[in-house]
Amino acid sequence: MKQNRIGLVGIGKLGSAMMKHWCDQQIPIGVYHPNQSKAEQFIARYSNGYLIKKEDINELSVFILALPSDAVVPFISHLVSPQIPLKNTYLINMATALNTNEVCSRFPDLSIVGMKFMGHSNDLYEHGNGLFITEHSLSDGILELFRVLGEVKKDNEEVVINVNKSATYQAVKAAIELEKEFATKNLPTEYKNRALTSLLPEVIRSYSKGNLGHFAIEIVNEIKHKR
Repeated sequence: MKQNRIGLVGIGKLGSAMMKHWCDQQIPIGVYHPNQSKAEQFIARYSNGYLIKKEDINELSVFILALPSDAVVPFISHLVSPQIPLKNTYLINMATALNTNEVCSRFPDLSIVGMKFMGHSNDLYEHGNGLFITEHSLSDGILELFRVLGEVKKDNEEVVINVNKSATYQAVKAAIELEKEFATKNLPTEYKNRALTSLLPEVIRSYSKGNLGHFAIEIVNEIKHKR
């Protein structure tokens, strides 16, 4: 990545999670935000970060858009101008619910590729080892940038929406059911919060790794027997 200049816009949860691990690897990342003071506060947390201005974006090799789905197209529209042609800059669309082909059709003269994160940004921040999905053929430099964060797999972008939506639905459903059960049993709010923030996520993590304890295994067998 030494030959490339990398930039980032989007300093929310996903941007912060990626930046943490790029910082660990000391990969220089230029950070842009329309509010300069917010950008300065962000890069103060990461020794690999440096401030870039709007006019600097044209000099980047890769510009990562870690923005909400409804912000990507307006941002690019605002960015493109005779002074910032972006002809030699790859734009990376990371918005889960925005198909990259749709963005490309809006800006046919630009080089836009998709890289979607499958998972939760808090998990990426804490543990790294993320999973990123792209349906585009990317340069080794771009792939290396994301492989520092975990695995890059080639697949249809839509799979990320399906997986994230299904997992979120099941997680929220489980949380709601747990709340109902605790209310029925008149258990204290403190116990409910402990179950939601500690027990439930850690049991799911252990289940996925195949290292449940004896107590949990008995419950798994009970559930499977009922089916």
